Amino acid sequence: MVWRLLQQVRLLDPVNRQDQHADVLLEEDQLVAIAPAEIPPAAEVIDASDWVLAPPLVDLYSHSGQPGYEARETLDSLLAAAAAGGVQYLNLLPTTEPVIDDPAPWQALQRQIPPTAWSQVRVWGALTQGCKGAALTNLAELAASGVVGFCDDRGLTHWPLLQRALTYVQPLEKPVALWPFDSALAASGVARQSGVATRLGLVEQPVCCETIPLLAILELARTVSTPIHLMRLSTARSVEILAQGKPEQVSASVSWLHLLFEVEDLANYDPNLRLDPPLGTASDRQALIEGIKTGIIEAIAIDHTPLLYEEKMVSFAEALPGAIGLELALPALWQELVAKEYLSALELWHALSTAPARILGIEPPRLEPHSRNFVLFDPSATWTVTHQSLRSRARNTPFWQQSLRGQLVPFSPSISSSRTQRSNSSAVR
Repeated sequence: MVWRLLQQVRLLDPVNRQDQHADVLLEEDQLVAIAPAEIPPAAEVIDASDWVLAPPLVDLYSHSGQPGYEARETLDSLLAAAAAGGVQYLNLLPTTEPVIDDPAPWQALQRQIPPTAWSQVRVWGALTQGCKGAALTNLAELAASGVVGFCDDRGLTHWPLLQRALTYVQPLEKPVALWPFDSALAASGVARQSGVATRLGLVEQPVCCETIPLLAILELARTVSTPIHLMRLSTARSVEILAQGKPEQVSASVSWLHLLFEVEDLANYDPNLRLDPPLGTASDRQALIEGIKTGIIEAIAIDHTPLLYEEKMVSFAEALPGAIGLELALPALWQELVAKEYLSALELWHALSTAPARILGIEPPRLEPHSRNFVLFDPSATWTVTHQSLRSRARNTPFWQQSLRGQLVPFSPSISSSRTQRSNSSAVR
């Protein structure tokens, strides 16, 4: 039995909006007490004044390679990556193979989740059959199977179908996640419309391919009480539209990389920055950060998308969109936004933990005695993103072979879990 006293660790409580320092007693990887009255004589005393103790992260939506795309990511490596990044609540999109458009694939996936995994896995059920946007799934049956909500992971512009879906979901009390995106307007665009995209010779994607469906969704939302979540907002105009007023049951999120990069960063044509939606302008990025700060955009999603080397290492326009992020989002966001004072530590943690939980209709994680539900984060720890340091099988990240500041402390409960998961996933390779 190992006891540790963390002296004056920084406690973040985004639920109560408290940021303070206190002594914390740990037994192995369990939080025993905050400001303990008694300290075991054998306890190791650690100066933790530079560390952060906070609730675990909640990721609204990410992709799983398993089932169907195990070469990209297995369930074991996905869980190891989530634990290494402090993500305890992992919510997967239904675009596996087979698609989760009836309870059977979800039930099969549940049976493969290791009972010892630190991260908890839930899934979004498909809104339409095969996520093709043509016919609705059996929504009631999926809801009864325990899906977190409904999502197609694509732009859905069949408005009569969407109106029926939102009406049918109302009594099920599950959120519907919608990506405001019109593929017909986007055409083959791979970069946000801007002078920079023109100079780089990249086919442009206009802002209106996001804002037109956004406005339509908001109008539909005023006719129902169904909780609606807007995924992957990426433009300043979208933030402006939401600031003008949105129905009470509507929430929004931005993918983490859109808070860190902009279209100017495409000058090297790095295919790991080929994203959907594409990176915005500097004004877009600033508006998205301000949207998080003001609460117009409630949450930051990781949208972890593992892809193979050969799916990414082609020309920029031909690369499949997406990047991994479960292990990278927290340190990169802290380094670029908190350390540079664009966001406070509480604002970042609220957007990564408390707000996503509320959107999903679950109790926001809290720091509680006799619990392994916490993360211990060292903002000053420096590490390099390599094959040896990542738990994920995939390597599609713009941070590949770069140094990051910020990492979980080795005796965090999630770290011990991720090491176990990594060992299991290595056996699959």
